[in-house]
Amino acid sequence: MSDVMLWTDVLLAILGGAIRVGTPFLFVSLGECLTEKSGRVNLGLEGVLVLSAMAGFGGSYLTGSAWLGVGMAALSGALLASLHGWLCALPRVNDIATGIALMLLGVGLAFYLGKDLIQPQASQIPSIPLGWWSDSPQVQTALRINALFPIGVVLAMALTWMLAHTRWGLIVRMAGDSTDAARALGYSVNTVRVVATMAGGFVAGIGGASLSLYYPGSWNEGLSSGQGLIAVALVIFARWRPMQCLWASLLFGGAGALGPALQSVGVSAGYHLFNAMPYALTLLILVWSCKPKQALKGAPAELKLAR
Repeated sequence: MSDVMLWTDVLLAILGGAIRVGTPFLFVSLGECLTEKSGRVNLGLEGVLVLSAMAGFGGSYLTGSAWLGVGMAALSGALLASLHGWLCALPRVNDIATGIALMLLGVGLAFYLGKDLIQPQASQIPSIPLGWWSDSPQVQTALRINALFPIGVVLAMALTWMLAHTRWGLIVRMAGDSTDAARALGYSVNTVRVVATMAGGFVAGIGGASLSLYYPGSWNEGLSSGQGLIAVALVIFARWRPMQCLWASLLFGGAGALGPALQSVGVSAGYHLFNAMPYALTLLILVWSCKPKQALKGAPAELKLAR
C-alpha cells in the first residue's frame, strides 16, 4: 500500500509540475501561434521571454505588486516583438535572420538592465490551492497552481474562437494563407502581421513573468534555458492550433517535472538525464512529425517555413 501511495505522490507531483513548468510554454506558444497564423515567424521569442522576465521581476520589485510586474512584462514583450514586426515589414528583410538578431538583442538588454535584480526579492504571483480537499501536504503542494495558468487556458479557448469565428481572426488567417486575397479585399498585410506579432509578443511576455515571478520565482541570467526556442517547435507540434498548444505545453511541462518528481521519492539515478527530457522530447517530436507530406500540415501557406 505504501508503494501505491508513493507512486501516487509521484504522479501528482508530475501533474502539478506539468502545470507549473508548462505555464510559460503555454503563453509563449500561444503568442507564437498567433504570430505565425498571420504568416510571420518570430524566432526572437527567447529574447522576448528573457527580457519580459527581467521587466516583470523589476516591475514587481519596484512597485511591490506582482500583477503590475506581469503588466510590465507583457508590455516589454509587445515592444520587442513590435520591433521584429516593423523590421520584417521592410523590403528584402528575412524573418529568420531578424528573429535571431532580436533574440540576441533581447537577451543582451535583459542581462545588462537586470544586473541589479539578481539578489533582491520581489512580490510573487499568487497560487491557487486546488488541493484544499486533502490532508496530505504532498497533495496540497502538488496541486498548488500558478494563478496565470487558468488565464492561459481561457486565452487558448478565446484565441481558438477568435481565429475561427471573428472578422479579425479571418483577416489574420487570410494574411497567413494568401497575401493576394488579403490585398484584394483592401487589407494591408504588413499592418496585420505587425499587429499580430505585437499581440503575440504581449502574450509571450506573460510567460516571461511566470518564470521570474512564480517558478523558479527569481531573476537570473540562465532563467529561460531556451524555452522560447522550444515554444517555436511546440507550435509546429501543435499544428498551429491554440488548444493543441495547451496540451503540448502540459506535455513539455510534465517532461520537465519528471526529474524533480522522481527525486522526491528517492530516485536520483540519471537525474541530469531526466532534466534534459524537454530538449530530448523536442528533438523526438520534430523527427517524428517531419514525415513526407505531413511535416507542415496545417501551416499557414505564407509562412516562411512552408516555402
